[in-house]
Amino acid sequence: MMLLCLISTTSNAQIKHGLRDDQGRHIIPRGFVIVTNAGDFKSDDYVRMVRLGANFQVVRLELGRLSEFSGAKLEESYLHHLEDLVTLGKNVGVKTVFKMTVYGVDEFSWEALWANKNNEQTLYINAWKEVWERFEKEDNVIGYDVVNEPRKLTMDISYKDLTNEHLIPFYQKIIDESHKINADKKILIQSVFMNKGESIDNNQYAEITASVNRKNIVFSPHIYQNKEELVKPVMDRFDKESIMLNAPILIGEWGFPTFASTDTLLTGNLGQYKYRELYIKTAEVFDKMGVGSIKAWFSGNPKMQNFMAGGPSTWAIFSDKNAVGTIERKYITDIIARPYPQVIAGDIQSFMFNFATRILDVNILTDNSKGASRVFVGANRHYPDGFSILIGNDVVMIYDPIKSVGLEIQKSSKNFDSSNVMWDEAYQQLNITKWPYDKTIVNLKIVPGIYK
Repeated sequence: MMLLCLISTTSNAQIKHGLRDDQGRHIIPRGFVIVTNAGDFKSDDYVRMVRLGANFQVVRLELGRLSEFSGAKLEESYLHHLEDLVTLGKNVGVKTVFKMTVYGVDEFSWEALWANKNNEQTLYINAWKEVWERFEKEDNVIGYDVVNEPRKLTMDISYKDLTNEHLIPFYQKIIDESHKINADKKILIQSVFMNKGESIDNNQYAEITASVNRKNIVFSPHIYQNKEELVKPVMDRFDKESIMLNAPILIGEWGFPTFASTDTLLTGNLGQYKYRELYIKTAEVFDKMGVGSIKAWFSGNPKMQNFMAGGPSTWAIFSDKNAVGTIERKYITDIIARPYPQVIAGDIQSFMFNFATRILDVNILTDNSKGASRVFVGANRHYPDGFSILIGNDVVMIYDPIKSVGLEIQKSSKNFDSSNVMWDEAYQQLNITKWPYDKTIVNLKIVPGIYK
């Protein structure tokens, strides 16, 4: 079971966002949106996902395959497909969140959903019940993103009034129904997606100004910012909303889409260097806040959408035409797959990966009573020449890929047992079963090269 909560700030803790599992370990979620019509995923695809740093997946549901809306139909085979995706994730340590989209419904109307004159909200909730009941006892499914990018469209109403009078009551209704089935599952909530041409700080998501007043919720805003200087102001706004909601932030989608020309254009306004700079800036803001983040999409690029001024574009992180995809857009994926603390026995005080120096710097208030810790390193792309692990002032271990002998001790304290630190080459993870210093603040560094 995964327990999600807003981590309270103390005199020691600097990161108030984050999730907790049932052992009380501090979790930083990262992963990808999985599009259920993108093709058939295999176990190897999920290993690739883990080697990109994923420990979460957000599986995008289609309302048209789960409901009784016009043109829709409940498909038992679709529910089996969802079970397969959950199992594939579970086998490699990836948790699952489900997210509902309105695809597959004939002329879905947001205006009709809010008016609810023909019990549209009941139809919507009934579709969710098919998922809730199917995964009621599956601990690897930790929650549900219940309304994806809700809209105002033609309604003559302010975004604030739409949120307070329609969206929040609908959330409350959904949460109450979901918790009747399993109150341990978490509900992820978003804000209204503003109409085209309307935005706040170049961000198309309206502000939530009133509490949902329910337990076990997670604030899951999206950010598709293409102006570096506005990333932090938007995230600061989300931070204030999360405090008001009493919910941790898990960024449900992020990353400005790639234009067709970007794969060959190195420089220029929307060249690969610009994307790297923008993604690095966004990643740094995320990590300073300690928020989890889910990148759209873990898929190939069989076709592009054409609704932006820059021409055809996509959110796919792979450039090949296969639906699943294997050819990375490395100017994107190398940023996504940056090293970070995934699961920590204790409290993460701060962490940051410096892209220039390739140093991961983590400060942890350790607590060995909570179990083992895991750090994603991504050595295959960030440390091809090997890396060193520095724990406090007394412990240095090295990994030399040429020697292929695993971790080696270069320096240790008398209370350090090297068997408590293990390198998982297949998953690119560092596993620490016990910290050499307990209930104290410890600095962990992963640095490039071999320190001797």
